[in-house]
Amino acid sequence: MSGLARLLTEMGCEVSGSDASDSSVLEELAALGVEVNVGHGISNGADAATVLWSPAVQADNVELVAAARRGARLLSRSEVLAELASRQRVIGLTGTHGKTTATSMMVHVLLAAGRDDSRLLGASVTGVGTNGHFGKDDLILEVDESYGTFSLLRPYALGVLNVEADHLDHYGNLQTLEEAFADLIDRTSGPVVVWSDDEGVQRVSARLRRAIITVGSTGQSSWTVSNATLARRSASFLLSGPDGELSIDLCVTGLHNVANAAVVATLALELGVSGEAVARGLKSFEGAPRRFQYLGSWRDVDVYEDYAHLPGEIIATIRATSAAGYRRVAVVFQPHRVTRTVNLASSFATAFEGAAFVVITDIYSAGEPNPLGVTGESLASAVRQHQVSSTVMYAPTLAEVLKDLASVHDQCDVVLFLGAGDIADVARDLPGGLVE
Repeated sequence: MSGLARLLTEMGCEVSGSDASDSSVLEELAALGVEVNVGHGISNGADAATVLWSPAVQADNVELVAAARRGARLLSRSEVLAELASRQRVIGLTGTHGKTTATSMMVHVLLAAGRDDSRLLGASVTGVGTNGHFGKDDLILEVDESYGTFSLLRPYALGVLNVEADHLDHYGNLQTLEEAFADLIDRTSGPVVVWSDDEGVQRVSARLRRAIITVGSTGQSSWTVSNATLARRSASFLLSGPDGELSIDLCVTGLHNVANAAVVATLALELGVSGEAVARGLKSFEGAPRRFQYLGSWRDVDVYEDYAHLPGEIIATIRATSAAGYRRVAVVFQPHRVTRTVNLASSFATAFEGAAFVVITDIYSAGEPNPLGVTGESLASAVRQHQVSSTVMYAPTLAEVLKDLASVHDQCDVVLFLGAGDIADVARDLPGGLVE
């Protein structure tokens, strides 16, 4: 919601808002002129003509109830995005993971092309600015599938990175989720580029009623990726298509980032951006916050944070770490949401292959109820059954995480803190501290 508040403020709207607790984000919004409130109350936004809310806000929230009673216009997030799309053409990046990274890449590419686009995404764009901005050209949008957020959106151009089971508490099953992605693609009026190596994307593509542009590692794709080379903090590859070849260098590593960059580059080229601007923009991308972000060295052991909270993301991050030359990988994983942990338990159990040490913490509930009292211990047990060659530990407290890491420090060369919650905060308390 912070990006939306910034975008609307720059559009000239008078914006106010509230959050359950204080944060640096609220301070930044207040500095922009947004009226911010800590805690929810009837008097907050009492004069607002339009009220927006995030999917995390319950329908009985006092501010929503009060707004409805006074006749304010209530817009869900899906309705807000649809209205924004009616004002500017949307260039969207979507998928169950990698959206923030790919959208940030597209921001860099279009800036390199000399454009002034609006943007709205889930994190600030490193080297550019905040996650919300109003510009005179198109709207670069991170297209979110959670809770049907993209259900009313009609993009002009779209890049599809992957489709993996997630948010099944909303969609019910994977087939319904895939149908939602197919509907989004069919509603897109201009070019659609998909990463054709992804099995979920392949199933979605089979449902489509329109033509798409494919990019992948096989010759069956419209555009192909070859000669991918990975280093610890960089990557390069060759993109070949109907118009020739383009060499691309990245300042981030991992085959998942090669895939992200290939989709972004192909979509930008289809939109008429020059190859020179595409290559220059992607090379200027230095990573997104909390996406394989290097935190420092802990007694000669490199430490990274990654937002990975789905099985596919975990697999990709561990593979990227191994491909970058690390040989003894320690992973600390904080499960995110009770429903996700339960619905995807079997997939999580097999997601840590390649890790020598795995520490599973308790679940970051993100406000979800937990009537059955599910903990991270059940997930640790499932991982342990499948990871017979790894040491798998359950850490019910953050103090236990530090203790477990200290016990394996001399046997690993990298530590990954994975999860969409607050697990990376533990890195600050590592014995002896981090050296950047």
